[in-house]
Amino acid sequence: MIDTIAFDGDDTLWHNESLFSMTQDRFRGLLAHAADPAVIDARLLDAERRNLGVYGYGIKGFVLSMIETAIEVTDGRVAATDIRTLIDFGKAMLQHPVDLLDGVAEVVEALSGRTRLLLITKGDLFDQESKIARSGLAERFAAVEIVSEKDPDTYRRVLERHGVDPARFVMVGNSVRSDVLPVLAIGGHAVHVPYHVTWAHEVAEPPAEGYRRIESVRELEGLLAELRGGAS
Repeated sequence: MIDTIAFDGDDTLWHNESLFSMTQDRFRGLLAHAADPAVIDARLLDAERRNLGVYGYGIKGFVLSMIETAIEVTDGRVAATDIRTLIDFGKAMLQHPVDLLDGVAEVVEALSGRTRLLLITKGDLFDQESKIARSGLAERFAAVEIVSEKDPDTYRRVLERHGVDPARFVMVGNSVRSDVLPVLAIGGHAVHVPYHVTWAHEVAEPPAEGYRRIESVRELEGLLAELRGGAS
């Protein structure tokens, strides 16, 4: 019996990675005079991965990584006006409207009336709190957990805090790396809802079995009915 369902936030409930992708396109254009686009992308990804342990996930770390990359590819000659432009890119991202994915509002509302819902999302605390508040969904969740990483230990701590048995728990998210693999590792259930853009750091091979995949959150209620009925 499933009695607790958790949702990821970014790219599961609302659009997020497409905003990063659009900003990265603008970043390439800004530095087009200094390096090939493929080099810029590779340097930026390297910087983001190096900086995760310092800045964590989110827009602020992304902006700082863009600034660091701009310094690197221009051999320290990046203009102050370009750095200002990158900061403005970040501010625009932080102020961007929260755009829910198709079907999310209806499905979350329907499920909240009969099942305990959690929101488990990772990223910058201020940014995530702001998006959750602006999403209009906050009241539908029994609890909200904003974490710095999604690994088996994090999920164990969250579920223990809320008295949730992993065997009765389902995680719904767009990332195999963050929403599927660690949940299966602790004995929970996972539903993968892929988003059309995936950050390279989040790319992971899906397991051969043990999880479910749907193409839209609108399919979730039917799938949950199967899981509750014990279907394989």
